[in-house]
Amino acid sequence: MSDTTSGKPSVLFVCVHNAGRSQMAAAFLTHTSGGRVEVRSAGSAPSRTVNPAVIEAMAEVGIDLSAEVPKVLTVEAVQASDVVITMGCGDTCPVFPGKQYLDWQLADPAGQGVDAVRPIRDAIETRILGLLAELLPAR
Repeated sequence: MSDTTSGKPSVLFVCVHNAGRSQMAAAFLTHTSGGRVEVRSAGSAPSRTVNPAVIEAMAEVGIDLSAEVPKVLTVEAVQASDVVITMGCGDTCPVFPGKQYLDWQLADPAGQGVDAVRPIRDAIETRILGLLAELLPAR
């Protein structure tokens, strides 16, 4: 499974606002893959900014999200991705044949403080490590 342009596997993370879960997941995958995976994130109804508690929680693990901006979900982003991982966006994500779809059931950090975001962050990190093992099996 690989992005046709780069030869790398590609993953798109989607949640409603692209301000919390999908931003954390994209950041963890970018960080842990060392550039070996093409990573995108988007939202079906993106917020103006990334959730400040999410930025704080990620900073605690050494990942800076302060410059990230929520992006709108496009058909092109889905088409350009091998794996599409949804996080509570329901049926708003377009479905294309030949794509792998996963739905991660995770609490929504919207309106939560950093104490509530930490366990969501940690759950996402665990899932990312499992995903990375699938995408880039040891050679």
